[in-house]
Amino acid sequence: MSAFRPTLLAGLMAAAAAGLVCVPGAFDAASTAEANATNARRQYYSGWHYSAPSRYHYRVYHYKPTPTYTSYRRRYVVYYPTQPRYVYYYNPYSHRYLGRFDLEAEGEGKYSQLAEKDQKENLEEIPESAFPALDKMPVIPDAEDGERMAPLPEGLPEDEGEGSED
Repeated sequence: MSAFRPTLLAGLMAAAAAGLVCVPGAFDAASTAEANATNARRQYYSGWHYSAPSRYHYRVYHYKPTPTYTSYRRRYVVYYPTQPRYVYYYNPYSHRYLGRFDLEAEGEGKYSQLAEKDQKENLEEIPESAFPALDKMPVIPDAEDGERMAPLPEGLPEDEGEGSED
């Protein structure tokens, strides 16, 4: 990780100010329309976006804590080309990295959930030793029925320009 890259939050806030991504509490008509069109789904991932200033790709994981929940909540899935083995899950509400998905792992266990004490705003502050052994995807945040998060869909951006740019 390079020291000159701004925090993920700063990049997402800049994208929100430009109207390119919705952050909690902000209105984004495109995201709302997409969510309404897919209201029957409990969870889904957006396409990839590219943050040119910060040089990372991200997609949005939309989910409903319960099947009857009326709106979607979000997590960001961040891919750093400098770390091609992993994508990192980020909570925009708490401003913390939650865990990572191992793109090279075989079988069902591909996710490493950080303990709450190890969740940080900056990825550089999380030591490799903080990531536990791989396991199944975690339960959908705030879900009471035990439904697990959908795994990351296949396919990564191939270069820095792929996906919509922030």
